[in-house]
Amino acid sequence: MSKGEYGMAKKIGILGGTFDPPHLGHLLIASEVQHALQLSEIWFIPNQIPPHKQSEHFTESQHRLNMLRISIQDYSQFSINTIELERQGPSYTYDTLRLLREEFPEHTFYFIIGADMIEYLPKWYKIDETIKLVSFVGVKRSGYKTNTTYPVIEVEIPQFEVSSTMLRERLRTNGNTAFLLPDDVKRYIEENHLYGT
Repeated sequence: MSKGEYGMAKKIGILGGTFDPPHLGHLLIASEVQHALQLSEIWFIPNQIPPHKQSEHFTESQHRLNMLRISIQDYSQFSINTIELERQGPSYTYDTLRLLREEFPEHTFYFIIGADMIEYLPKWYKIDETIKLVSFVGVKRSGYKTNTTYPVIEVEIPQFEVSSTMLRERLRTNGNTAFLLPDDVKRYIEENHLYGT
């Protein structure tokens, strides 16, 4: 993304993740938060492998990026920012947001997190500096408390319990993925023999 494309101030939602694979739950969260908070755009930011997941096997970045592109191709307010894939080493939210604020000082950023992440905020790297850079948006999920001393905007969304972990398992065992995964993404997975397909 070049600065030229984004001259005017916008409210930008950020949805980070490994997107391994991206699924309809990601699109649902992005759409619900965008409408609830009247955001101009949602930027999907695929991670390098996060520090706490180093031991697991992940699909290479190029495939995750291609699947994400396919997932959002029909939604003009959704785009991808590859800032984390371009950096070496672990991706910390603080570093990413600091770089985004430097590159796009005119924008206001809203960082979307699941309810499961809200209780971990005190353990985040440089959390006290991070909350000065961004507004956190917590997406409510059943079974998780959203109590926190940090400022978090809560958004209720329809419950849609799908996860990339569940989908990887279903794909590996040839299980049902209908209405969980965009059809074009499923086709890409099969053509590239990902997740044991």
